Amino acid sequence: MAGQNRKYAGKISQFDKNITRRGNVPESRIRSQNSYPVGPLILALFLFVVVGSAILQIIFSAQRGAIW
Repeated sequence: MAGQNRKYAGKISQFDKNITRRGNVPESRIRSQNSYPVGPLILALFLFVVVGSAILQIIFSAQRGAIW
């Protein structure tokens, strides 16, 4: 019986230590707020394709005479 009491006391103290550390995340694990989820080159490529296709569509529709 004495062995089990020591075992339970160890588990309880381990649980109590974990309670006091809860929410304390090391700085290395926290993402910085300044980082973007997409790189600047990928964003530039996406904008180039979207804006370029919109401009080409406007030009082609203007040549056909069907602007609006």
